[in-house]
Amino acid sequence: MSDWTPKLNPAVDLRRLPLNAEEGFVLSRLDGHTREKDLPALTGFPPDKLRDILARLVSQGALLPGTEAPASVNTVRQPAHQEADHPAPSVDASDTEPLPEAEASDGSDDEASSADDVPEAVLGDFRKLFETRLHGLPEDQRVALAHGAEDPELSALCFDPVPAVIKAVLENSRVGLPHARLIARHHRNPVGLEALVARAAFASDTGVRRFLVRNPQLPVALFRRLWAMRRLMEHHKLTVDRDVPEQTRRTARELLRQRFSTGPSEEKVELILNTEGRALGALVGMPVDGKTTSLLCGRTYRSPMLVQNIARWSAAPPALIAHLLKQELVRRQPQLRMMLARHPNAPADAKRA
Repeated sequence: MSDWTPKLNPAVDLRRLPLNAEEGFVLSRLDGHTREKDLPALTGFPPDKLRDILARLVSQGALLPGTEAPASVNTVRQPAHQEADHPAPSVDASDTEPLPEAEASDGSDDEASSADDVPEAVLGDFRKLFETRLHGLPEDQRVALAHGAEDPELSALCFDPVPAVIKAVLENSRVGLPHARLIARHHRNPVGLEALVARAAFASDTGVRRFLVRNPQLPVALFRRLWAMRRLMEHHKLTVDRDVPEQTRRTARELLRQRFSTGPSEEKVELILNTEGRALGALVGMPVDGKTTSLLCGRTYRSPMLVQNIARWSAAPPALIAHLLKQELVRRQPQLRMMLARHPNAPADAKRA
């Protein structure tokens, strides 16, 4: 096989292509950097079969053509409405290079979202393969198959609702993070989810964790075990994420309050400042220690929203209220000064004024 590096065609919507399960699986394994000759080890397909699959993908427009692409498919078949008027554009390799990490994303959750998600068309192929060919098999036969299966059957078995089959998938020597993410996202039995997180490499993966918290069958005890010591900002993000089931969000709010009472002062300050005080609504009655107060009092405040939310926080320390009353922002806005002066912990002279 050649040194050609298959890359997805950004101008084509994969969901509209008539992909079969094998083509969809190969697409899910392409990262834009792996060469053609290295793909057999990554996909498990023989070189000849893989070359035919890549040829079909290029001919359908799913992959960008290259000088070293399979000889029979060096041109991309354009959609019918473009073929007559627009020739196939030349592709500059620099146009397909990923953005630098700092420019591509500002947060680990967004990076995980772009890197871990499998295209819906590919997921549909795996699900269809399971429902049409594998679901009708007896449970013991599916368990035996899962122990030695290769993709795409191995990925299809990740949709099995039976925990025994999921355990067999996890015992397969070919199982990897893509399979773990499929299980975390689609398996609906707590026993199978427990088996998944028993593997430390899977439990620590960002994509697996992201799909687990959105799984409505994630047990509360398992969530507490995995997220008990996460940063305060991570807990807060879960409490406001509408994709997270209400039970998990409720537990996240409980953990947020527990962690706020015992967590590092730096994390508390980070939470208050980065959310402009919005997180304080879930922290009613939660006091802060002296170090946290000192860190908050060592800053200049320019956000009216942050000042308002602190003024509504019943546990705001007296030193912080006094510090805010001295801020130029508060002096220029009487309504902010009035809110702070009405706070139970406001200095007596501010209340008299």
